[in-house]
Amino acid sequence: MNKKLITLFVIVAGGIIAALLYLYFHQREQMQEMVEELEFEKEAIQDEYEDLAIQFDGYQQLDIHNDSLQEQLAKEQQRVRDLLEELRITKATNARRIAALKKELATVRAVMVTYVHQIDSLNHTNQQLTEENQQYRVRNQEITQANTQLTQVNTQLTQVVTRAAMLEVSGFECIPLNKRDRKTSYFSQIQKLQFNYAIQKNITCEPGNKTVYMVLRRPDGEVMQKRPEQLFNYENGQVPYSIRQSVEYAGETLAQTMYWQVEEILQAGTYTAEFFIDGNLCGSFTFKLEK
Repeated sequence: MNKKLITLFVIVAGGIIAALLYLYFHQREQMQEMVEELEFEKEAIQDEYEDLAIQFDGYQQLDIHNDSLQEQLAKEQQRVRDLLEELRITKATNARRIAALKKELATVRAVMVTYVHQIDSLNHTNQQLTEENQQYRVRNQEITQANTQLTQVNTQLTQVVTRAAMLEVSGFECIPLNKRDRKTSYFSQIQKLQFNYAIQKNITCEPGNKTVYMVLRRPDGEVMQKRPEQLFNYENGQVPYSIRQSVEYAGETLAQTMYWQVEEILQAGTYTAEFFIDGNLCGSFTFKLEK
């Protein structure tokens, strides 16, 4: 009898333990999924804040000619920066604060819409002045000035968008290598040049495959090339390049490396390395090779 009771107790206890283990791992899995969802939501909200900050930067550079509106824009711009900084340091597991910051984002967006309407209203006023000028020659000079201001605003906005989308190269480094691909300080042993660089983060640039052109100039100013047909388009012309590299850019900082196999007689002195991406000069650097 006692053995049967013991056996029954063991079976029941084992079942309870198995159930508890199942609940534990199931809850832990649910918790992990919840944390991942919170992280994803935080990143999405942060991206929206960063986009909003860029929009405010663009409007701040416009020549609005309204001191009160300019002051309001500056105030809201600082508010977005403060909220963005708070969001960055807030843990994703702090769901209550994340939700509050998301609510603040909606409020700021509503304010932005109000300012956009005000700016549109100013533009509409300029348009009305233009129409009235057709009937009142006395106001001809005022209408001309309004049109000029509107053109300047459009030009400035275009320049802001163009500059914001341009990529930037930094962190350039040239490492001379010997025939064993090891770093060398002896000029006569240089068999290869290693170029390290990084494309900086830019959320406004369209992601995708990018072609990086590097123009390597000797101390005498001549471009180093393997073949004379190595050319790319730049400012309505064709420019010779030394190295070309395709990279997959996703908007984040991207570290890359290029190599130049030394097949010519190197010159001692200061070299120049220029990087071009999407038809823009993204970085220019110098380095020395000394005997």
